[in-house]
Amino acid sequence: MNQVNVSSVWEPVGDAEVLKFGAIESARSTLDLIVRDGARKMLQATLEDEVNLFLESHGEKVDSRGRRTVVRNGYLPTREIVTGAGNLEIQQPRARDKSPDAEQRVKFSSSILPPYLRRSKAIDELIPFLYLEGVSTGDFSEALQALTGTSVEGVSAATIVRLKETWTQDYEKWNRRDLSRKTYVYIWADGIHVNVRLEDPENQRQCILVLMGATEDGQKELIALRDGYRESEASWTESLADVKSRGLRIDPRLAIGDGALGFWAAVRKMFPSIREQRCWFHKSGNVLNYLPKSVQPRAKIGLHEIWMAETREDAYRAFDRFGEMYGAKYPKAWDCLRKDKEELLAFYDFPAEHWKPIRTTNPIESTFATIRLRHRRTKGSGNRKTSLVMMFKLVEAASKRWRRLSGHLHIISLLEGKKFVNGIQLEAA
Repeated sequence: MNQVNVSSVWEPVGDAEVLKFGAIESARSTLDLIVRDGARKMLQATLEDEVNLFLESHGEKVDSRGRRTVVRNGYLPTREIVTGAGNLEIQQPRARDKSPDAEQRVKFSSSILPPYLRRSKAIDELIPFLYLEGVSTGDFSEALQALTGTSVEGVSAATIVRLKETWTQDYEKWNRRDLSRKTYVYIWADGIHVNVRLEDPENQRQCILVLMGATEDGQKELIALRDGYRESEASWTESLADVKSRGLRIDPRLAIGDGALGFWAAVRKMFPSIREQRCWFHKSGNVLNYLPKSVQPRAKIGLHEIWMAETREDAYRAFDRFGEMYGAKYPKAWDCLRKDKEELLAFYDFPAEHWKPIRTTNPIESTFATIRLRHRRTKGSGNRKTSLVMMFKLVEAASKRWRRLSGHLHIISLLEGKKFVNGIQLEAA
């Protein structure tokens, strides 16, 4: 065996290299300090402007000698705020109303820096991500320090426990919210299966039933998030009945989901007038599973030609071509496709601008893809309630990035009962 000369492979780092690395680290530290100091000054200046505006808005309040009664009153004790730029020490300005009549006094309250705020909203949204990522409650200070560049006080294990209790309250309040003023034109449904570590070993797989919707103005939002027994009809019926019991009166125009029979049986029962659209992503996967791997690439192109056809008539012809090519040799694949033919092509009766989001359950899949990865890494949440609450907090943060439907003005036409053929609205006779 040839001997490797270690000295030729590794050489000690010289003083110049040490100085170079030290300079880089020093530059980084200096940059962080500059950013942190700039953020502190900007926040402090904004708070000063806020209290000055408050004083100006009440400048007409004077006493019998013509002196202003609403005046500055120094500062509150210095407070440290945890932000993405690091820990910022802030002095909160105060104002005081010296009017003799206590009932006529006004009180200053900052909308930028509410009382008792210790962390920016971005940090609070980061905590559930870190928690589900696998960071233990005792390691949060260290993890946040690495992200913010400074030591983070007040984020102990007890803090995380209190936050989890707050998240649970937020979820329960959201789960009871009134829906009487809501109208959804589309709903997407899917079942998300996750692991639950601290449950009966025979019942460690939890099914989270997810219902999303598109409102009258084209905004996507989460409607329901609850667990159930697999994706059974009873579980979906209970979830949809709860939605209706909270005031949802108008049936959505279209439901999008995979081939799970439980959801479709439940939705027909709860929303009798709703149309059904099978998810092309799930259907394509199911069909391809019945085909040999050597045939799948060509068959995938054939499926693509169906759901990407410009008109329903073109889709029918592509359907027939697929049956001619694979029906005789692979009857299970063909039966899997043709049994939902009309439900797969329902999107042609809706605005063409909406076809992309309503052909699949991708609005749900894309949101929960990262959540699934985190659950695999952490081997699931601690218990069923924790799993639901963490899902809710993650979706709540992700929903801020959901895009509005293109051509959302067509939604009004749909709700008014206007007809669409091949994505184009029919002109009134």
